[in-house]
Amino acid sequence: MTTERVPRIVLGVGAAMVLAGMVAVLVPVGLGGGAPAPAPGAVARAVSAAHAGAQASLPELAALIGDRERWLRAHPRDDASWAELGAAYVERGTRSGDTAAYVRAERALERSLELLPAARGNTDAQLGMGALANARGDFRAARKWGEAVRDRAPRRWQVYAVLIDAYGGLGDQVSAGRAMERLRALRAGAPALSRASLVYRDRGWREDAAALAHDAVALAATPAEKAACLARLGDLAWERGEPAEALTSYGPALRLVPGHAPSLAGRARALAALGRTGEALRDYSAALEALPLPQYALEAGELYESLGLEGDARTQYEVLRARATEAGTHGVDGTLVLARYEADHGDPDAAVARLRAAWARGHRSVHVADALGWALYRAGDAEEALPYARRATDQGLRSALFAYHRGRIEQELGKWGPARRHIEEALRINPSFSPLLAPKARRALASLGEPPEGGPRNVPGGAGSPAPDRSPARDRARPSPSPSPSLSPSPSSSRGR
Repeated sequence: MTTERVPRIVLGVGAAMVLAGMVAVLVPVGLGGGAPAPAPGAVARAVSAAHAGAQASLPELAALIGDRERWLRAHPRDDASWAELGAAYVERGTRSGDTAAYVRAERALERSLELLPAARGNTDAQLGMGALANARGDFRAARKWGEAVRDRAPRRWQVYAVLIDAYGGLGDQVSAGRAMERLRALRAGAPALSRASLVYRDRGWREDAAALAHDAVALAATPAEKAACLARLGDLAWERGEPAEALTSYGPALRLVPGHAPSLAGRARALAALGRTGEALRDYSAALEALPLPQYALEAGELYESLGLEGDARTQYEVLRARATEAGTHGVDGTLVLARYEADHGDPDAAVARLRAAWARGHRSVHVADALGWALYRAGDAEEALPYARRATDQGLRSALFAYHRGRIEQELGKWGPARRHIEEALRINPSFSPLLAPKARRALASLGEPPEGGPRNVPGGAGSPAPDRSPARDRARPSPSPSPSLSPSPSSSRGR
């Protein structure tokens, strides 16, 4: 697939961790303890899960939301219950794809802050606002909310989950690592280990990430939590280029939680890599039914396209655009998935414009850097693209997609040795990283030829240089765009083509 997947299962854990700090509110503060004891059944199970920082099942979460809504109709001035309800809406939105839940979450959290302002200590609502901002992709706002809570209540372990996501989205891996260490110092268990696993993966520490993911599975407190941890473990195996091993994690996750969308989508990727495309397409269909994320539609569309089923691919791309547009009306930033779609299947110039705007907002993660570099290349400006591609590949994350993108940009610029090295790296990391791009990677590598014995001797344009694919990234010329902000080295104004 040509999209780097947002770790939605981890974002879901983050919302659950925020909710965990609030569920004492089934005896609401500010009401003199007048609430009844939790009813047995789904609500009590949701409360128990949240106290542990774990995920409840979606039906249990719905029961908790219904319980809080009923309580607040009778007690509308209970600030703590408004905060809890807002956090529960955020978690439901991240795990069901119901982005309208974010609008309800914002209203509930704002109501809580009206009743008890942040300056008077309403950290629960601030945590909820941070989780909401992360879910919408507004990482600067999430950082603001998270740092305000951390400065006021540094031992509130839930805040570090908010900050890990925020710092990661802004490309500040150093701060994300510090927040992860603080979270692990304050809280044990599967949610903290899942978070740490993702941070280690982003640093390129794949063995450590896998070890923590295994530990998280063992410590998971609920079936929903265990399924999420197993999906994380499967994703790590897939990213290492081990689809058969990935299936051994997705299968148990789906037995625990039938219809678990991240596991269905993960299994679809693994099955496609193993050549079982019919089964993969069925799993994509089921994943989209359970959790209609634009990125799943992009992946399904690219699989259809790789099979020559252009009409089915276009249908999926239309679903992608419709879902991203709808989510945008609810405040969700769909820049990354829309730009990846436009770069490869639509208008690369539009992708560049979207990603430049995201970069200017401070969204400088490796995912945005890679996507911007690739969009610039596809728009015909390989020279400006290269510093972004380098930034994406040089920060630790071992991504076959990133390595392939960098290699193709280098090939376009006549940098044969680096191009060969990075395209080889992409296929070594994951030989089936994309049903569309992995075959192109193999063809590109063949066109570059084998390096000479004893090391490289040729220079670009010199005798013995391999004949590169010199077709332009796009079949038209375009003016060179303005230099990117705050990226060193600044690309030369000369295209060198």
